[in-house]
Amino acid sequence: MNILLVTDSYPPEIRSASHLMQELAEGLVKRGFCVCVATTYPAYNLAEKSDNDYPEVSLENGINVIRIKTLPHHKVNFIVRGLSQVTMPYLFLKKIKQYCDKVDSVLVYSPPLPLSIVGEKVKKLFGAKYVLNVQDIFPQNAIDLGVLRNRLLISYFKRLEERAYREADIVTVHSEGNYNFLMERYPHLGNKLKVLHNWMDTQEFEGIQVNGAFRKKYSLENKFIVLFAGVMGPSQGLTFLLQVAEKVKEFSEIVFLLVGDGMEKEELVRKAELKGLQNVIFAPFVPKKEYPSLVKECNVGLVSLTNQNKTPVVPGKLLGYMAAGIPVLAFLNKESDGHAIVHKAQCGYSSIWGDTETAISNLLKLYKDKSNTLGQNGFRYVKSHFSREEILEQILQYIQS
Repeated sequence: MNILLVTDSYPPEIRSASHLMQELAEGLVKRGFCVCVATTYPAYNLAEKSDNDYPEVSLENGINVIRIKTLPHHKVNFIVRGLSQVTMPYLFLKKIKQYCDKVDSVLVYSPPLPLSIVGEKVKKLFGAKYVLNVQDIFPQNAIDLGVLRNRLLISYFKRLEERAYREADIVTVHSEGNYNFLMERYPHLGNKLKVLHNWMDTQEFEGIQVNGAFRKKYSLENKFIVLFAGVMGPSQGLTFLLQVAEKVKEFSEIVFLLVGDGMEKEELVRKAELKGLQNVIFAPFVPKKEYPSLVKECNVGLVSLTNQNKTPVVPGKLLGYMAAGIPVLAFLNKESDGHAIVHKAQCGYSSIWGDTETAISNLLKLYKDKSNTLGQNGFRYVKSHFSREEILEQILQYIQS
């Protein structure tokens, strides 16, 4: 069977939600499938700047990879980003037609939602089974965040969303809350809507020897490190983290380490400097291979989603922290299914984003707890509930049925 995976980021140079597509491709190849990935050139969320020296077509770990040049679509103004997303599927289709002779199944990773057009067209062109993997409910999340305000664009993307769900053979979401959210709005989806949890391979965190290299690199020896690793954008609402950091300044051991990049980072750095927050440290992304060591050297993993989010999205970093065996501190919108995961796994504490009193109370409970029972709980929960092999079998059922 020939399987085409469509994503705007592959392979990720950092640990991010899009690493799922890389691991999916590798898992399918191990099972004997012929896998092709259509993606953009790496240009954002990188540990080091890319010179775009990747070839257009390459064979990587048994996976055929087609890279397509598109307009920039990260850390640019919304007009450029909109143009990039609208033109992206047609640039993808041109290269897919050029390099693909046969496609039996196509799986599209969204966002960006316009890539759903690729799945639709490939389905018709090759008679392929089309699975749409929805990670963010767009355009609703962009509307809630105030990123998308133009009525014409809202109307366009809502029609595109309806079209995407209509044309896909299977639509997958990563939590029960997202399932209920979409089913309430699109009851006609019926049996084609499925819950497909994101997975986490705990093996990459096992056997890691913690040697303090990152603590030494950032001059954080003997500190209680609260790590946020990932994209710093409007959805994360990290200004609230700065408020919490300001309130706990008297605890000299507690330090917030923000590793990553994003359109909000410069403003966050500026605000932290204005507040004189010596307990907030900013650092660039680290290479994916170094990420497990970074996480395991920290005391707590932080996830944050502003209450402007109104969908049940689960932060991608949550499972990574759990797999590393460190406790979780979560500031999330009330709708997020992340609250339920933290509660069921007993891997840390969650509170509603913006509730400063509870956030500080939860932080200090973690600071005073020396047992790491919560971190061990999270590791066991991920291993038993979010196994990559088990979820990969679900995907195979969808694309082969």
